[in-house]
Amino acid sequence: MNELIIELTDVSPRDFFGLQNANIDLLKRYFPKLKIVARGSKIKAYGDEEILEEFDTRLMMLLDHFGKYNKLDENAIERVLQSESKEDYASPEGSGDVIVHGVSGKLIKAQTANQRKLVDLTRKNDLVFAIGPAGTGKTYTGVALAVKALKEKQVRRIILTRPAVEAGENLGFLPGDLKEKLDPYMQPLYDALRDMIPHEKLDSHIEKGVIQIAPLAFMRGRTLDNAFVILDEAQNTTHAQMKMFLTRMGKNAKFMITGDPGQIDLPRRVISGLKEALLILKDTEGVGMVYLDDKDVIRHRLVKKIISAYREIENRNS
Repeated sequence: MNELIIELTDVSPRDFFGLQNANIDLLKRYFPKLKIVARGSKIKAYGDEEILEEFDTRLMMLLDHFGKYNKLDENAIERVLQSESKEDYASPEGSGDVIVHGVSGKLIKAQTANQRKLVDLTRKNDLVFAIGPAGTGKTYTGVALAVKALKEKQVRRIILTRPAVEAGENLGFLPGDLKEKLDPYMQPLYDALRDMIPHEKLDSHIEKGVIQIAPLAFMRGRTLDNAFVILDEAQNTTHAQMKMFLTRMGKNAKFMITGDPGQIDLPRRVISGLKEALLILKDTEGVGMVYLDDKDVIRHRLVKKIISAYREIENRNS
């Protein structure tokens, strides 16, 4: 039986192995034909030479990832172990930097290859589409980029908007004024901002209009200049709404459009403005598009499995 011994020198074995060796247990599930033992600062593996070579390669990739981000969790391990090459998960030069320093010293970074691609595309383009399923961090990364632009005075304001499709006819029956009725639909945007801007400062920014969170209908007739503007849940826009939004772009503006074409809440036979825009703008210079997928899911690991299970059912029914 062949043996491979790897000694951890520049990383903390305790952090790399995980709580109660959880990370090592995950490695064992991916390499069931190997006997893997983690003790002290060493990882020993026994088995077929060819499988040991693959294990050695993947372990080096994990150590490289851990060295950059100083943490390892199940999502990161799965991304690395399922990647065909380092390029699928590694940072392009310079894009692995902290996007913004959040509340309580939280370092907010792009965590996956496609999130880093989103950062890179936003740097190079004034209009970017970020497309992908729930939990892939497209909105969160977008809000982080907007906060960064505001802090560095690249823009004077942040505007976050969503089509209030879910509200529909029921909006009138909800208690409270218009803001109170709409706030629940904007909650994910507030949640992201609270991670990045201290509470009092955020309230002040909202009060002064430096940060504006409003339904898409409120954008009509405006010219949005000197702003970082994010249209979230864009799959629920109609042709007219998307055209209206895109033509709001003013001077020194960055526009980001996020959405999941697999979760459209529009009435039947109404074409999604997002799907249409992706088709007609795909070859337009100055427009960037990134497609995130299951490998980018950074919520609970079950989210990835849930997305996959629903996709199978939807594919069978289509």
